[in-house]
Amino acid sequence: MYGDRETARRILTETGDTWAVVGLSGNRGRAAYGVAAVLQRFGKRVVPVHPRAETVHGERGYASLSAIPFPVDVVDVFVNSAAAGAVADEAVAIGARAVWFQLGVIDEDAYVRTRAAGAEMVMDLCPAIELGALGLR
Repeated sequence: MYGDRETARRILTETGDTWAVVGLSGNRGRAAYGVAAVLQRFGKRVVPVHPRAETVHGERGYASLSAIPFPVDVVDVFVNSAAAGAVADEAVAIGARAVWFQLGVIDEDAYVRTRAAGAEMVMDLCPAIELGALGLR
């Protein structure tokens, strides 16, 4: 259900090109850094969201989703499962069209709320891996 590859394909190809990546910092050793680079290579605008609001991959960072002054299509979530539901709720509040929880990030209640609000959602998947699996790279 929440790891649906068809939904993942739709998010990657049809949902829009502005991706807020929650948890993205300048730390090159973190998975978010590498995944954001792959998303950029695929033509996505990657917006870092991190308390330090660092510029990463040439894009200005913001401390929260609500601080971003332009529309966001997809919110990619690199926080632990306990904190992810609040991020999904904020994504819906800012009008994001989709929420993507990274590998190991699962909150089934957040999934139900996000889908009920009309946004697409997948959990426990990585867009960089899905791009390769779908032959989209």
